[in-house]
Amino acid sequence: MTKFRTSVRVMTAEIILAFLLLFNGVMLGFSSGGFVINFNKLGFTVVSSLQKGSYAVGSTVARFFTSIHQIAVLQKEYNELTEKLKDYEYMQRNNAEIRKENERLREQLQFASDSEYRNIAAQIIGRDPDNLYSGITINKGSRQGIVKGMPVIAIQSGNVGIVGKIVEVGLGTAMIMPIYDAKCNISARIQNTRDLGIVSGNGSHDSHLKLQYISKRALDDLNHGDIIVTSGENGNYMKDTPIGRISKISVLDYDSSLDIEVDPVIDFLRLENVLVIDRKKMNDRPPLDTLGGGL
Repeated sequence: MTKFRTSVRVMTAEIILAFLLLFNGVMLGFSSGGFVINFNKLGFTVVSSLQKGSYAVGSTVARFFTSIHQIAVLQKEYNELTEKLKDYEYMQRNNAEIRKENERLREQLQFASDSEYRNIAAQIIGRDPDNLYSGITINKGSRQGIVKGMPVIAIQSGNVGIVGKIVEVGLGTAMIMPIYDAKCNISARIQNTRDLGIVSGNGSHDSHLKLQYISKRALDDLNHGDIIVTSGENGNYMKDTPIGRISKISVLDYDSSLDIEVDPVIDFLRLENVLVIDRKKMNDRPPLDTLGGGL
């Protein structure tokens, strides 16, 4: 028993000695500054790593919101440019239409000034294919001097052509029977050969006219594209005004005359303005600058 107690006391003394040695070593380390430097490095590393991660996350978020803002700005600018482009294209179309209208009016004005007879410019305001005369309504009438039977012409792309004649007249409007009407018959000649015939309509603006009573003897002298003009006979239309061009020539065994189809000079689907001719009054032919205005 005595030995055991002695042994315990020796072990206790050794443990205390080891603890004291360890404690002295730690204190020596702190006093020399070694541990302080290591802890500072460790703390700096941890803090700087956190700061680096925080900066990276913050930069990513900032770039994300900046990109969203830039996209919104670009979308707004794109929409504004799109609207400006639409406005520009609209103005371009309007300018082109105005230029074309001016060209048409200049052509009409030139003819009106050079014409031998007084003429009345009018605009088409209505079409009635179911009317008795497949009528075309214009915005001029008896107040402007228009009377029944007056011939009507038009100018398209520099070409003059017969439109028809006046068949009904109101105070401020009048109706034209166009040359394609089935009841319209015009005394006509082939411009090159001077053969005389009758041009008749087929009832529709998109169908051919018929040239009748041209003898088969004239066949060798005729060609596609030959111009058909008014003869000036019967006093209905001015002489040598173009009606159309020959588009087809057929020989019928049972007929002494040729079967000739004619395409009108005037494109009636594009027709907007006409000139009504008053053959009873001569044209004063005023200078162009007094008629032109802002054309």
